[in-house]
Amino acid sequence: MKTIDDIVTERSEGILRVELNRPEKLNAMTSSMYTKLAELFNDAARDERTRVVLWHGAGASFCAGNDIEDFLKNPPGPGESPQARLMNALIDFDKPLIAAVHGAAIGGGTTMLLHCDFVYAGESTKFQMPFINLAVVPEFGSSCSVPARIGHIRAAELILLGLSFDARRAADLGFVTEIVSDQNLLATAAETARKLATKPAGALQACKRLMKRPFREQIKTAMTAENEEFSVQVRSADAKEAFAAFLEKRPPHFTGTTKSATAA
Repeated sequence: MKTIDDIVTERSEGILRVELNRPEKLNAMTSSMYTKLAELFNDAARDERTRVVLWHGAGASFCAGNDIEDFLKNPPGPGESPQARLMNALIDFDKPLIAAVHGAAIGGGTTMLLHCDFVYAGESTKFQMPFINLAVVPEFGSSCSVPARIGHIRAAELILLGLSFDARRAADLGFVTEIVSDQNLLATAAETARKLATKPAGALQACKRLMKRPFREQIKTAMTAENEEFSVQVRSADAKEAFAAFLEKRPPHFTGTTKSATAA
C-alpha cells in the first residue's frame, strides 16, 4: 500500500485500488490530487501488471468536488491544468474502471464517474452537479455525455437547476450499475474487479476502446469547450460572489451580467 498526496494505492492480482484519502474534507480534490490521479491512470494504462482499476473514497464520502480554498488559489485556465490532465487521462484510459461510491458525490465527484465502466452506489450516496450555483459550467465532458445519456430534458434538471439526486434516481437515470448497502459496497465492487481481472486483457481493452470510439472525439471536443468557458465564468463577478457566499455561508447576490467564451 502506498500513500501519495492524499491518495492511497494498492495493487493485488491485477487490480489497482485507488483511494481518495482526505476523509476530513470529504475527499475534496486539490490541484495536486488531480495531477497525481492523472499520473496514476496514465501509469496504469501502460503497466501490464494492471488489468483493472477500482476507485473509491475513504471515510464518509466518495468526493465532494473541488476543495474550494485550494481551487480559488489557482483556478483552471483554458489550456493545460491539473483538471485537464485528469480529464485527458480518463478519456484515454482503455482498461476497466470501477467506482465504489458512497456519501457525497458532488461536482467532479459526479462528473468523473461518467468515465467509469461500472459504478456501484451505496444507499447513502447523494449526487449533485451544482456548477450553476457557483456561476460556472460543468466539466469532464458532462455537458455532452449527460444529455447524450439521459436526454436534454432530464439533463436540464441536473445541470441548469443543479438538483441533487439519490442513488435510486441515479440508477433510474442510468448513472450507476447497481445500488448496494454501504456495508457491502466495496466488496461488491471488488468482486466485479476480480471477475474482470480474469478476462483476456487484450480483448478486454479492445472491447472498451470500441465502445468508446464513437463518442471519444465528441467528449474531447466538449471538454475543450467546457474548459474555455469555465476559465471565463470562474473569473466573472457572479462567480466571485458565489464563492465568497459559499465560504461565508450566506446566500449569493448575483448581478445578472453575462460573459461567454463563445461570444468573445
